Amino acid sequence: MTREKDKKPAIGLSDEEIVEGLRKRDPQITRDYFYGICRIAYHIYNRRYLLERKVGLDFYSIAHEYYLALDKYDFRQLEDRKSGMTLKTWMINGFRFVLLDRMKAYQKEHSMQSFEERMEKADLSFDIPDDNFAEDFRNTVYEICHSVLGRDSRSSLILQMILLEGFKGKEVAAQLGVSPSAVTQRYHKLMEEIVIPYFKRYYTSPIYMPPMESISGQYESQKFALDDISPSAPQETGPKQRNISRRITPDDITSLRPNEVFVFGSNLAGMHGGGGARMARLYFGAVLGKGDGPQGQSYAIPTMQGGVETILPYVDKFIAYAKAHPEQKFLVTAIGCGIAGFMPEDIAPLFEDAIDVEGICLPQSFWDELV
Repeated sequence: MTREKDKKPAIGLSDEEIVEGLRKRDPQITRDYFYGICRIAYHIYNRRYLLERKVGLDFYSIAHEYYLALDKYDFRQLEDRKSGMTLKTWMINGFRFVLLDRMKAYQKEHSMQSFEERMEKADLSFDIPDDNFAEDFRNTVYEICHSVLGRDSRSSLILQMILLEGFKGKEVAAQLGVSPSAVTQRYHKLMEEIVIPYFKRYYTSPIYMPPMESISGQYESQKFALDDISPSAPQETGPKQRNISRRITPDDITSLRPNEVFVFGSNLAGMHGGGGARMARLYFGAVLGKGDGPQGQSYAIPTMQGGVETILPYVDKFIAYAKAHPEQKFLVTAIGCGIAGFMPEDIAPLFEDAIDVEGICLPQSFWDELV
């Protein structure tokens, strides 16, 4: 029986010894090394995302989920890291990957921001004592958009996209084909001249609810169809100025149409153990042991084998494949920007030749770098 004083501390062990200790569920290595590394990672990302203030994003919830994800595959993922990357760095990146997945779920659950929160950010807040305000707010905005602005007017679309659907100004601009500054100016004009006055009158005078006709008549002389907003100038005619609004990969892909292909970041060993690779394996036909190329209704691009220069040949190969299959639509996820540790500004330039390939969709973060 090993005495407590004879136990070898995790600090000072080689990476191979630590991985083997985790496989054997050594309590001291698990406690001192695995959860110690997770605490470092949590501290780093807590400062950035204020995790402690968010339900379900506490340290133990994320760390336990990370441990179970590694244990499920007997910690083989720890051996499949880029050459030159320490185990500590790899594990911190892996913790971030699990965290980002949890934050996506958190953001979905809390995507409906109250009007007070939105106005506070815009420095235009006012008090509205209503526990059921969120639903009331949505209905009222719909009513304003339909009765005052016209259901299909661009101004109506701007309000609904920003206030109700949570789009950012630059995303709205991309959808409407105008400059972000034009969207910002029109949004603030609409808020100051229509939405805020209406809500102030509505919520500060509970006995009197102004009819929509009076609001509509008050503003019918003003043009809110956004026709007076011209596209951003000067307009280039090169390929980078193509309308890419229909070629943005959705953030969350749970199903595919028959002609769609899920493009994910993989490793050369084809482990497909986490993130997009796991989704591809479980739902879109990715094959364990195959780390490159088409498989099922998915396509793997290796990103774990080194620097961006090692990824470029595989990206070029993918673009050539997409050109040869114009009948398919390729949904490229943010490859390399999870556990591989790269940023969009590192990976996006590799896809420059994909700008003119209509069948290739890229994440918004990649388009932001390319165009």
